[in-house]
Amino acid sequence: QVQLVESGGGLVQPGGSLRLSCVASGIAFSIYAMGWYRQAPGKQRELVATITRAGSTNYADSGKGRFTISRDNAKNTVYLQMNSLKPEDTAVYYCHARNVLSNRDYWGQGTQVTVSS
Repeated sequence: QVQLVESGGGLVQPGGSLRLSCVASGIAFSIYAMGWYRQAPGKQRELVATITRAGSTNYADSGKGRFTISRDNAKNTVYLQMNSLKPEDTAVYYCHARNVLSNRDYWGQGTQVTVSS
């Protein structure tokens, strides 16, 4: 059974930082491209950042310079370090895994990030 379990969300003041983690089980983690997406109330789910098997990264413009995605294949874990958080970063953040061979993908249940004073 495939599971992606996110953690690390919460309430933070503007300008603060959070580190999200996503632990994957039931998949051969090293052959999956991983990513973080987010969905704010009333909005569509959008890309935040992705990381390939080799560690190449891609960011949405909204997070460039503030967010850093990384992965630890030994721990089956992908991280999203978020700095200089803004109220508009408030959303549910979802972990995503895509098998680069079959294109089959999986989603986590999401973790809430709220940026507010």
